Amino acid sequence: MDRRKKYTRMVLKDSLLELLKEKPIASITIKEICEHADINRSTFYAHYASQYDLLDSIDEEFTEDMVHTLNQYNFSKEDEAYQMTEKIFEYIAAKSDICRILLSEHTEVQFQKKGMSIAKEFIFKNWLTDHKQLDRETYDYLSIFYVSGSIYMIKSWLENGMKKTPKEMAELLHHFINRGLSDMR
Repeated sequence: MDRRKKYTRMVLKDSLLELLKEKPIASITIKEICEHADINRSTFYAHYASQYDLLDSIDEEFTEDMVHTLNQYNFSKEDEAYQMTEKIFEYIAAKSDICRILLSEHTEVQFQKKGMSIAKEFIFKNWLTDHKQLDRETYDYLSIFYVSGSIYMIKSWLENGMKKTPKEMAELLHHFINRGLSDMR
C-alpha cells in the first residue's frame, strides 16, 4: 500500500475514534467521518464499505498488534503468566485512548467478545492441562468468569484514570485469578 493510501486510512481511523468519544457508532454517519477527516465520500468508499467496516478495521489492527505482543511469551509457567499479565496492562496503558474507546458503550460488543476469546486462548490455554480434574464444561464456565471479570476490571481501570500502575493491576488480577478473594484483607 502506498503512503497516500496509508495516510488516508489513518486519517479516517483517527476521525472515527474522535467521533466515538462523543457518541455511539450507530449515530455516526459517513458524512461526519468524511467532514472530520477532510476527505470526500468517494475516497471513504474506496477504502471502507461503512462506518462499521472502518471500526472493524481498527479493531482488527489493534487485535493483531495485541496478539503479536502476546505471542512473544510462553504462558505455561505461572511466573510467565504473571509477566504476560503485566505486559498486557503495560500494552493497554500505552494504548489507553484507543482501548478506552474500543471498550466503551459507543462501540459494538464485538471487540469485548474478541478480547475475551483472545484472553481465554492465551491465559487459559495451558491451564486446563494443569487442572485435569475439571471437565470441559466447567473449564469453559470458569474461564468465561475470569476473562469477563478481567475485561471489566480493565474497563474500570481505564475509565477511572489508571490510578494503579500496570504492575499493581497485574498483581491484583493475578492474585484474584490464582487465590480468589479468600485471603483479601
